[in-house]
Amino acid sequence: MTMESAAWLRVIALALAVWSVIGQARADELTLAVHPVLSEQETRRIYQPLADYLTHSTGHRVTIATTSNFLVHWQLTRRNSYQLILEGPHMVDYRLSKMGYHVVARMPDIISYTLVAHEDQLAMEPADLVGKPVASMPAPSLGAVCLNQFFPNPLRQPILVEVDHLDAAVERVLAGKSAGAIIPSAMVGRFNGLTTVAATEQAPAPGISAAPEVSPQVRQAITKALLAAHETPEGRAALEALKIPRFEAAVPRHFAGQARLLEDMWGY
Repeated sequence: MTMESAAWLRVIALALAVWSVIGQARADELTLAVHPVLSEQETRRIYQPLADYLTHSTGHRVTIATTSNFLVHWQLTRRNSYQLILEGPHMVDYRLSKMGYHVVARMPDIISYTLVAHEDQLAMEPADLVGKPVASMPAPSLGAVCLNQFFPNPLRQPILVEVDHLDAAVERVLAGKSAGAIIPSAMVGRFNGLTTVAATEQAPAPGISAAPEVSPQVRQAITKALLAAHETPEGRAALEALKIPRFEAAVPRHFAGQARLLEDMWGY
């Protein structure tokens, strides 16, 4: 072997070593995308403690990704842009059944959405809001797809006013800019001046799913950390920020059938 050949081999070996280190660093980085039910700033504030806890518990650096609204979220997450995604049951089921994702944990309890109106509207049923402005995050948010259940007649619809996050929907109602809004039922009691018009059926709480390229070992580490979060001070701080007592184990059957709410969504 000539000296020139030996030098080239050393260069190649060094390059392979560098790419191996870079590849390992990238493999140790995970992005957790959070559905945009809150503003981007508020989402980062609430979920950053969870990212910090997962980083310290699993050895994989977890960063939070936010989007400005559900239309952007839908487009980006359909491209496998993120390794982990936290979102509502309809989209968890969609990823499990259509995109090969794996659910790693879920939030506890169940959720529902409520159609609310300003108390001055005297709205007693959804029909009282036909032709009036109703605020909602855009589809495929769970609120938007649930809103269709209240107005099945395409000729008798409210005037949909799209907002980027839930607080904006409530603000419009309280300011008299919208006659009603569709919001999680758990939010209703936080505000004065709202009256309940109708509520949806209960559905599973949001879950966290992992993209197909995330290895079983990493998924297991994430699941283990989430289910044990209530056992450590750092984990409890993350749960407190989320206002939940703990994460629960999850399997596909917990979300089965929820994706049907997306059947009319472009790209389904």
